[in-house]
Amino acid sequence: MRLVFAGTPDFAVPSLLAADARNEVVAVYTQPDRPAGRGRALTASPVKRTALERGLAVDQPERLKGREVLESLSALEPDLIIVVAYGLLLPQAVLDIPKYGCWNVHASLLPRWRGAAPIQRAIQAGDTETGVCLMQMEKGLDTGPVLLRQTTPIAPTDTGGSLHDRLAVLGAQVLADGLGLLRVGMQLPLNPQPAQGITYAHKLDKAEARLDWSRPAIELSNTVRAFDPWPVAEAEVAGERLRIHAASALPLAHAQTPGSVLFAGRQGIDIACGEGALRLQRVQRAGGRAIDVADYLNARSDLRAVGA
Repeated sequence: MRLVFAGTPDFAVPSLLAADARNEVVAVYTQPDRPAGRGRALTASPVKRTALERGLAVDQPERLKGREVLESLSALEPDLIIVVAYGLLLPQAVLDIPKYGCWNVHASLLPRWRGAAPIQRAIQAGDTETGVCLMQMEKGLDTGPVLLRQTTPIAPTDTGGSLHDRLAVLGAQVLADGLGLLRVGMQLPLNPQPAQGITYAHKLDKAEARLDWSRPAIELSNTVRAFDPWPVAEAEVAGERLRIHAASALPLAHAQTPGSVLFAGRQGIDIACGEGALRLQRVQRAGGRAIDVADYLNARSDLRAVGA
């Protein structure tokens, strides 16, 4: 088969490797190089770097529109276009080019968490299960019928980072399974998404990272896990702004004002919430690195005796 792969971040790399396992990828489309790092130097996407390492042709249009882009894509004569976290919507003119249409590997159990940030939103909402779907693409946002799916539990210790890595591997497996069936001429079932249960995973915003102590502790704990490693939750703790890298909810009854320090010790710093308390376990001071609370308290003698 002749495959075109469209993807950009780390999440898409395992799927690119799965798609090119038989050297069938004739071109890779990815987002243009963007400024990154402290020097804001133009940086290639993880998919571009992987594609170049494998000697694959790379194209980086700003948009998938215009006669030149469509003619270039059509000239590749793709049997299938595979899209994984590409970052651009495919217009109908592109969807119509391949013989078998376009497939998308999406990191949720559709129709739950359509959109940009399904991994983090699933953790933030307290979901106990998620997965990946191989979807036949339509013009709508993540609306197409599902071809194959794989599920995985969300553990209480999962973070946005750990779940991202697991789903990236699962996505590559689902894609490989679908390609295997297509190669032997099997028709994959088109399972329409149900009309019930549709939710949207809106793009993450740094403004969401600030914890509101008036919220229940379990919600804040889920946000801390979801936003690790980016954008990382932050909060005011005893007069200092900290980034919170790890925390857990405690079903603790109290009558203290939300945001008050209830206890500080080697186990953590317990902060009063609207319901329960949030135990901070790993924090980061401005300009510093992430450290365990026990190390942080070495520099905060005013907190060491709280609740002791």
